[in-house]
Amino acid sequence: MNSQAQQPVLAAIPRPEHPRPQFVRAEWYSLNGKWNFCVDAGRSGRARGLASGQPFADSILVPFCPESALSGIGCLDFMPAVWYRRTFSLPEAWAGGRILLHFGAVDYEAEVWINGQAAGKHRGGYTPFTFDITERLQSGENTVTVCAEDDNRSGLQPRGKQSAQYHSHGCDYTRTTGIWQTVWLEHVPDRYLTSLKLFPDLEAGSVHLEAAFNTHLEDAELAAEALFAGRPVGSGSVRVCGRQARLTIHLTETHPWQIGDPALYDLTCSLAGGPDRSTAPDRLASYFGLRSVSWNSKAMLLNGKPLFQRLILDQGFYPDGIYTAPSDDELRRDIERSMALGFNGARLHQKIFEERFLYWADRLGYLVWGEHASWGLDISGPAGLERFLPEWLEALERDISHPAIVGWCPFNETNIRQDSQVLATVHAVTKALDPTRPVIDTSGYVHVVTDIYDVHNYDQDVAAFTARFAPLAQGGPVFVNTPGHEQYGGQPYFVSEFGGIWWNPRQTDGKAWGYGNRPENEEAYMHRFTGLVNALLDNPAVCAFCYTQLTDVEQEVNGLYTYDRQAKFPPEQIHAIVAREAAIERRD
Repeated sequence: MNSQAQQPVLAAIPRPEHPRPQFVRAEWYSLNGKWNFCVDAGRSGRARGLASGQPFADSILVPFCPESALSGIGCLDFMPAVWYRRTFSLPEAWAGGRILLHFGAVDYEAEVWINGQAAGKHRGGYTPFTFDITERLQSGENTVTVCAEDDNRSGLQPRGKQSAQYHSHGCDYTRTTGIWQTVWLEHVPDRYLTSLKLFPDLEAGSVHLEAAFNTHLEDAELAAEALFAGRPVGSGSVRVCGRQARLTIHLTETHPWQIGDPALYDLTCSLAGGPDRSTAPDRLASYFGLRSVSWNSKAMLLNGKPLFQRLILDQGFYPDGIYTAPSDDELRRDIERSMALGFNGARLHQKIFEERFLYWADRLGYLVWGEHASWGLDISGPAGLERFLPEWLEALERDISHPAIVGWCPFNETNIRQDSQVLATVHAVTKALDPTRPVIDTSGYVHVVTDIYDVHNYDQDVAAFTARFAPLAQGGPVFVNTPGHEQYGGQPYFVSEFGGIWWNPRQTDGKAWGYGNRPENEEAYMHRFTGLVNALLDNPAVCAFCYTQLTDVEQEVNGLYTYDRQAKFPPEQIHAIVAREAAIERRD
């Protein structure tokens, strides 16, 4: 069945594209659009019977959060709990098999009912979850009800850059509550794949698959075929006994995925067989990039060659959608805006981005670091691990196959009050699940164990900034963020936040915020920007930088674009400064 055959007219569905581009089945149905909605300020909705059919007063446009203008609600106050409800009918062609209900992300704790029957719960505001709702469905019209509870002031949940105060302030912005990514239904066979992880092996010219299934299988077969530009370039199959299987496909053509030249292979997978040979096979479409990421004591290497990462800090906020891009095109355009300035990648900062952003990064040849929204979570004791790790594992599960991701960074700017064992454990688990990428334990501040050593420095004085890092090139004293609490261990050195130059002459409301003193004019701005960038490009011991930031966000006005994505300076002018050859790239 055509993937859109059961959809309403596309113009009537916000964000109609498939939300999981590396895990696509034909039979799916978007539930984005108008839902009934209400705010539950006293968290009394269950006692008042909201789960079993009491009417809701308002309506909301899903997948946009109720704080956003696009949702039709625009409530900026704290909402301890919110409720959603809508009806749906299944396509007639979906007879037999199982029906899955997927949520891209719901902030923070979600409970779901189908026709008044409990379907499941999920904790975590940034990661997807799925319920098999087959047994709760009825013929004709069905009702789905969702309750989302959110308290980003509790210290018990990662909130990222969502403000814990009533007002947006400094580098904390408008909150997101409830559903903020696509909700969809999917029709699958009785036996189906629940995950597919792809590990490219450039040197061997192959790709390794790790698949998981919804049930224990015997006498089944997992098969896969790779294609490049429509040509078959490799296939394989394996007998399945259990709930997991591994398969390696050797490729007859080797096309490396590279920055700006992102060769991608298409992949089709099928699961067939089992005790009932009449059971329909499960089929899905995916893709992968063939590339390697490695590092030595001085540099990170992409496909075996030293690479200077010219990264931009991307907060992933939008004026009208807050956490949710208003369209798939806007996700792509943010990457194109960054590349137009000469940057080759981004730190996806304090937010697990929509997977569609990673899809476009894969398609455009754009490097990204995956990060969690760790701010707001108290990790001064082991209890923080219990709240952090399950959601981080779900993020890794979702994103591990994207070639654009070149490293993981679970925490940001942790302080000396941290429980260091929390960071060490998350680092170890991340490495165990993905040994192919470097892991930074915590960006900028108190490192415990890290593959890449990174620091943050917002000094606005070019001479002083240059002097901070000059000794590194001569083997002298190394700048660290928390002297006495951490030591540099000789890893590749990454200045992962710098700049943040305060500049937006058009903002005159007195609420603007940025780092340091404002330049007097554009000439002074460009002098400072050029000096800060050159200090790092010319330092042979610096392997990467990340400039703060891509766009303004609300009152924070240190972006190279305004919040509504207007360039503050001619992009080619910035490009000429950022994209010139770095010292580390001149190494033999």
